[in-house]
Parts: sequence; C-alpha cells; structure tokens
Amino acid sequence: MNKKEVFKLAKGFRGRAKNCIRIARERVEKALQYSYRDRRNKKRDMRSLWIERINAGTRVHGVNYGNFMHGLVKENIQLNRKVLSELSMHEPYSFKALVDVSRTAFPGNKNLPSAPKKEGLSILV
Repeated sequence: MNKKEVFKLAKGFRGRAKNCIRIARERVEKALQYSYRDRRNKKRDMRSLWIERINAGTRVHGVNYGNFMHGLVKENIQLNRKVLSELSMHEPYSFKALVDVSRTAFPGNKNLPSAPKKEGLSILV
C-alpha cells in the first residue's frame, strides 16, 4: 500500500496516526483487521438478536424457542429467523398463528398454557 492510500484510509484518525506514515500504516493495518473480524461478528450478533426476539414472542404464547422451532421444522415451514423476528414484533396475529401451528405439530408444546396468567393486574383494576 502506498503512502497516498494509507493516508486516505487514515483520514479521521486521532493524533499522529493520521499524518505520520509509520504510525498511520500500523493503525490502518489494525483497523482493516478489526473491520474484517467485525464483519463476521455482525452476522453472529444479528442472528442472536433475532433469536432473542423470537424467544420473547413465543414465551408470550406459552412456548419456548426450541420447541417452537422444532414444531416449525416438523410442519416444514421454512421461514428464516430474520423473518420470524420481524413477524413477532410487527405482526403479532400472524406470529400467533405460527405458534399455534407449531404447538399442534410438536407434542412438547401442548403441555404449556396458551398465555401467562396475570393475577396481580385484577387487583389494580
């Protein structure tokens, strides 16, 4: 990498890392390593976020994430986790229909109640 490219990539760095070639080259190299690593970590983080959202949505209906996904696989419903998380947040009725389909497909889901009980709320109302 020549000097011009290094300084172009080092634009916005603090201190001598933006205008001293030896330091700029080291910082740019490290920054490129971080960006390579974090492009992979971003995919991992997004998948875990989708799983958390699906789990929250399924627990409202009395099913845990693992049983829900197993029921969908048994019914051959091939929706990815990104779509399922969007459904759980923005389309609660559609997501409830998927939870019901999963519950009928997997017997482990039937033992759980359909919705959590809210006994403390009746006292306040």
